[in-house]
Parts: sequence; structure tokens; C-alpha cells
Amino acid sequence: MPAPVDPLHPDRLVDTTSESTRTDLWDRIRRGFAIPNLDTDLVRQRERGYANAPDYVGRMTDRGSRYLYHIVEEVEKRGMPTELALLPFIESAFNPQALSSARASGMWQFMPATGKHYDLTQNVFRDDRRDVLASTRAALDYLSKLHGMFGDWHLALAAYNWGEGNVGRAIARNRSAGLPTDYLSLSMPNETRHYVPKLQAMENIVADPQRFGLTLPLTENHPYFLSVPINRDIDVELAARFAELPLDEFRALNPQLNRPVILAAGTPQVLLPYDNANAFVRRLSKHRGPTATWTAWTVQRTLKPAEAAGQAGMSEEELREVNRIPPRMLIKAGSTLLVPRDPKRHADVAEHLADNAMMALAPDVPPVRRMTVRAGRKGDSVAAVAQRYRVSASQVAQWNRVGLRSQFKAGQIIVVYVPQASARARGPVRAKASATQSSRAVAKARVGKPAVSARATKPARATARTTNKKLRVAQR
Repeated sequence: MPAPVDPLHPDRLVDTTSESTRTDLWDRIRRGFAIPNLDTDLVRQRERGYANAPDYVGRMTDRGSRYLYHIVEEVEKRGMPTELALLPFIESAFNPQALSSARASGMWQFMPATGKHYDLTQNVFRDDRRDVLASTRAALDYLSKLHGMFGDWHLALAAYNWGEGNVGRAIARNRSAGLPTDYLSLSMPNETRHYVPKLQAMENIVADPQRFGLTLPLTENHPYFLSVPINRDIDVELAARFAELPLDEFRALNPQLNRPVILAAGTPQVLLPYDNANAFVRRLSKHRGPTATWTAWTVQRTLKPAEAAGQAGMSEEELREVNRIPPRMLIKAGSTLLVPRDPKRHADVAEHLADNAMMALAPDVPPVRRMTVRAGRKGDSVAAVAQRYRVSASQVAQWNRVGLRSQFKAGQIIVVYVPQASARARGPVRAKASATQSSRAVAKARVGKPAVSARATKPARATARTTNKKLRVAQR
């Protein structure tokens, strides 16, 4: 059987039967260990944890075998210790789709702001924090910077987890107290205190898995995937079919995709296993007709999803699903939607949209007006006002800073927020509407300084001031 051809270099063959490529990649990693060992109780604790969970170790090492060769190559190119290639085991168990509760994403677990600082695009169509190539490049850039700052890999790793500012301040505190400033001497959160021991434990397991009763999967010393260029937008399902790959395996190598289409202007290549790459190139070159059924549409005004779906020629349910729009939300002007291609929208998505597309949503609630009304001649209770204007008693009490069981005196000014359609309220007196407020303003409206109608007489204004003063005194 002929050796696979690199689609980027058709004249280049890779001999996967050579001695160097059949070498276990784990051996190559072991030979590059260079970070000083930690020997602490926390390390031994983590070793026992991994040894007692062989299924977990098996799953994450099997998953990591897709990416390890590339990471080791990049680490060695930079002259960095190969222990760093094991860091995604600690960060994400080598799951490129991992998302933490703090919104760190990808196998290297970049926070949104740090990702942007290291040129990892995050938009409607893709999140490069999950991109295998881009996130590895960014992670090694960041680790290299941290090592340059602290001159110590243990401190650099602590900073990767805790933040360089926090580690710097911890060092400064120890220095000012006349204490050592090495990693083990610093006071740090539990998560960071366990972080480097976890990596040390994984290094120890890779160095001698039999000692812990574990077996590492054979991982050969050659590329698992190739980078294959694309120059047209293409549906994810079609790309997987061309590559003869199950959809989940295709997504495991191209996890940055947020939508069911790959935009060539933003993602000019896909990663594919070696043999599948050749199948993909062959089928794509023979394909006639469109390769994408989706395109991008930027809405020019705020729309309800049903309106947007009608204009895009699709069902509201499909528009919500493909664009991940929750119920009871409006699509704000300037948002970019994924919609079916049609005669009006058929071109490949432009680079500026592929790199900068955004989605902004707003609650779909009716606009409201602030009204000031006067209590009737016999006075009004909070409950009565609430019933009259179809709002809750707790809202009326909050808007006017009174208790739920309070009674408004005759002629007292009362603040009420109602939908615009109800502005002509059925009150005993005239209402004065102010500027439209948002629903959040309704919930959190600052009241307690009831506005007096411009038509109020001087005695009425004096009564309102006296009432307000009494209310403030009572609240104290």
C-alpha cells in the first residue's frame, strides 16, 4: 500500500512504517522532561487518585492521542520542557470542548479576555479557544512569557492557573516579609496549590505507568492529523462526508466551529486524519455545485425571531435552533444570523463577517411608561392601586418605598409603571407619562421621590412634601 500523501505537499510522502515513526510518542515525551521534580504529599495524593481511576486515565490518554504529536512538535520547536505537552490532561482531560463554570474554554482552558489578548477569535461562527492549532500556539506563547517573567517553571505554571498578577503579588509579600519566594513557599488558593502537583503526578505516571498499575495507549510518533486547506464555505456535514469520517470525529479535530458551516474566510483549513485527508481532497476536487447551504445575514434593525425567520425564508423554530436564540428574546440590530442561502444571499461569507460577526439579544418585553397619579379623595391602598393598574402590590410598594399594607392619603402622588398600551389608565385622576423606560428600570426603579404633576397646585405640592417627610421619618 502506498504511503499517504500530504495534501499540502503532494510530492511529499510520509513513511509511517519507519523506525522513527513507530517509536512510542510517550518515549519521546519522557526524554524531554526538564522541569525539576516536586516530591510532596500533594503529588502522592494525586498519584493515588489517578491510579484508582484507570478508566478515567484511559479515556483522557486515548482522547489526547489525537493531539499529542502536534503539541510535542510545537513544544520541542520552542525548546520547552515536554512536561508542558501534558498540561491539557490537567486543564481539560484533553477535551477541546471543555467549558468551565468560569467560562474558560478549550483543552488549554483560556478565559475570554486572555484568549482575545492572544489573538484567539471568539464570535458567532467560531471560538478559537477550542481550535487545536490556534489554542496550542497561544498557550505556548503565554507559558513562554510567564517563564520569562518568573524564571521558574513551577511559578510559570502557577501563574497560568492563578494569573501572573496574583503570583507576582504573592512573591512580593514573601519578599517583604523576608520569606523564600519559590513555588512551595507561596501562599495561594487551594486550586493553584494542587495544580502543579497534578502535573507532576501525571509526569510520574507517564514516566513509569506500570508502577501505578496503569497502561498508556500506544501512541505512534507521527502526525495524527493534517491541515487541509479549503477555499469555499462548506457545510460541516458535507465536509465530514467527504472525509469519510463520523461527524463526532470530525468535530473532535475541528472543535472551534460554532455553526453547521465552515467559513473559508475565517477558517481556511480543516484538520483531518492522514488517510481521510486524501479522501477529502479527492472528493472536494470532483464536487460540482455549491458546498454550503448556509450564509450570514446581518439584520439592520431590531427584530422578533418570527420576523427575522420570515425574511430569511425559514421557520422560527429552525432560526432559533441554528442561531441559539432563547425564547422571549429580540435580535438586536447589527446581529449576524446564520440563514439559508437563496438568490439574494448566495455568496461565501466575507472575511470581515467571518472574523467579527456578533449576536446581541434583548428581552422581548413591552415598553413601559412612568406615570404619576394622585390617590382618590378617600385615599388608596397599595393593593387597590396595584389592582387598578394591573401590576403587583409588591411593585407598587417598591416604586413608592412604602410597605405592602400601606395606605396612600387623599391627593398623595403615586408612581406607577405600566405598558405603553395601558398609559391611558383608569385612574381617579389624570396621569402624566414620562419617557419610555426599560423593563429593568421597572423592576429597579428608584422611587420614593414621587414626581408632582406639573398641573398640581401649590397646596397639593406642599401636601406631597409633608407626606414624603412623614414617610421618611416612619421608615427610620
